Amino acid sequence: MINLSVNINKIATLRNSRGGNLPNVLQVAQDCERFGAQGITVHPRPDERHIRYDDVYKLKPLVRTELNIEGYPDKSFVDLVLKVRPNQVTLVPDAPDAITSDTGWKTKEHFEMLNEIVEIFTEKSIRTSIFVNADEEDIEWAAKTGADRIELYTGPYASQYAQDCEAAVAPFVRAAALAGQLGIGINAGHDLSLENLAFFASKIDRLEEVSIGHALVCDALYYGLEKTINLYKACLI
Repeated sequence: MINLSVNINKIATLRNSRGGNLPNVLQVAQDCERFGAQGITVHPRPDERHIRYDDVYKLKPLVRTELNIEGYPDKSFVDLVLKVRPNQVTLVPDAPDAITSDTGWKTKEHFEMLNEIVEIFTEKSIRTSIFVNADEEDIEWAAKTGADRIELYTGPYASQYAQDCEAAVAPFVRAAALAGQLGIGINAGHDLSLENLAFFASKIDRLEEVSIGHALVCDALYYGLEKTINLYKACLI
């Protein structure tokens, strides 16, 4: 079974658009777990336009499955992770003004910094994942940092899926095979949906976790949150 981690950033975006506390981000996280999600993902950004740092502190004692914190490892992010001690931290190369994650790390170019950050988190027994493209060199250098896992950036797969699903998934199949040879775990995320998730999951060996937010929240508007989570989990069997 591949774990489903629900990214609740969009819930926070909706809350922030009106002020107040509706929807209640903490309650939604607990409900996601109650409905069957095996993890909660948050991606705090410097402008706190969706998940706020204060949300992350409050989520830590409430999450009963796994808490995954994504973000660019600047000082404030590193400090947050060390204080919260999540089950997993995912390092992403987002610029401060990025709307959403749109590429993985060039891990060879940023090796020294990533290696240092991975060592810091590993010392605190925090599982560390590096967000990468389905690129052989990037995966090889990610493994050299000592990270526990990579998270494959699946945006290109999702954008090509409707045209040619086999061609779209092929680079990710090769990437997963290489990760297996290097002994590094595999997560995946970005633009995975009810349309393309089952096919992706069926093709990627040793896939351990997918992190899904935007599409899942959009589907929940029609199906409801509980049914939507179960529909996504059914894609991962």
